Amino acid sequence: MGAVLGLCSAAQLACCCGSAACSLCCSACPSCSNSTSTRLMYTLMLLLVMVVACVTLAPGLHDQMKKVPFCQNSTGIVPGTFKVDCDQAVGYLAVYRICFATCLFFILMALLMIGVKSSKDPRAGIQNGFWGIKYLVVIGGIIGAFFIPEGQFASTWMVFGMIGGFCFIVIQLILIIDFAHSWAEKWVSNYEESQSRGWYSALLLAMLTCYALTLTGIVLLYVYYTKPDGCDLSKFFISFNLILVVGASAISILPSVQEHQPRSGLLQSAVVSLYVMYLTWSALSNSAGECNASISETNQSSFDKQSIISLVIWVCSVLYSCVRTASSSSKLTMSEHILAKEGAAEGDGGEAGQEETKVFDNEGDGVAYSWTFFHIVFALATLYIMMTLTNWYNPSSQLSKENVASMWIKITSSWLCVGLYVWTLVAPAMFPDRDFS
Repeated sequence: MGAVLGLCSAAQLACCCGSAACSLCCSACPSCSNSTSTRLMYTLMLLLVMVVACVTLAPGLHDQMKKVPFCQNSTGIVPGTFKVDCDQAVGYLAVYRICFATCLFFILMALLMIGVKSSKDPRAGIQNGFWGIKYLVVIGGIIGAFFIPEGQFASTWMVFGMIGGFCFIVIQLILIIDFAHSWAEKWVSNYEESQSRGWYSALLLAMLTCYALTLTGIVLLYVYYTKPDGCDLSKFFISFNLILVVGASAISILPSVQEHQPRSGLLQSAVVSLYVMYLTWSALSNSAGECNASISETNQSSFDKQSIISLVIWVCSVLYSCVRTASSSSKLTMSEHILAKEGAAEGDGGEAGQEETKVFDNEGDGVAYSWTFFHIVFALATLYIMMTLTNWYNPSSQLSKENVASMWIKITSSWLCVGLYVWTLVAPAMFPDRDFS
């Protein structure tokens, strides 16, 4: 499936280079809907931006990066007494500008797509085509952003980054919980249909693995982020989240929950528990004081383990939102508001259209997803990746990893994760007249 979708995106990308390249590539790839290929093309754009941002953090480019316009004379001063020194912060300041330009691009696209109801709208061409021009606009925006004088840009844009990052974390929570439900339901269904011990063993092994990783994470958090004679806030976060995941796991196997959701069980709870512990670790990595074990091991312009895991989860979430459809998702997770709807090709995208082109139009009678909301989500994803690549650093704190605001953002999101998951468990029992299938 991934190879098919990748070829669809390749076909659209080839069309940027001319009709000959487009014809050659399209003839080699299977057909897919226009809505899917377009979302994958924007995902490819976002992934390329992420790669470019990562390159600016490479230690080997540090000396060359100090020659960029915003570093001339090193005039950046943020509120307080700390002066942003390009000798130390050039990589992070470059990431801020790259993501600033990309975020503005997606916001502009969101504004342009307001009110689009179908692909018959003249603006559909802007959404689904002109890829070469779009890439040039993004590249030009990034180049222009490098001429923005520092001043208070970093500290101001960091505030927007934290707000946008939190919003994307909430969206990511919905996608992960939807994935947990879908994964468990698929494997349970396969087991019920085949009565194969292989599926039963796979379910048991996956559940035990997630819970083992969760337990290991809890132990490591206590070892590295607490001290016997202090770190009371860190101890509270770890202990409280431990209680929450244990409670959520217990709720998932209650008879009243099982009555309305026979396929609900500990596998979903194990996935959610593991993600909650990851969020707890991420929050504690931004905590203040000597309780933060990450401060001593993280240098500027380098990736730590938490950042790498964040990038992997981010990439998986963005790709999942592109290939997953609302009709196959659970209404309990509210993910149908994020994912695209399935639809048969209409009008020019019917069977005749599919014979002529490999990327067919399936939005002739109505869009498969909100184009405006899609670009808003990608703007938030850009802000999240910006904060992740810069380790949620606070520019006004000597580039220390201590950032109390981001710590509370992440720990609050972990509580939201448990709350949303518990809602998916108890909602059918609380509202038996509603259809949550």
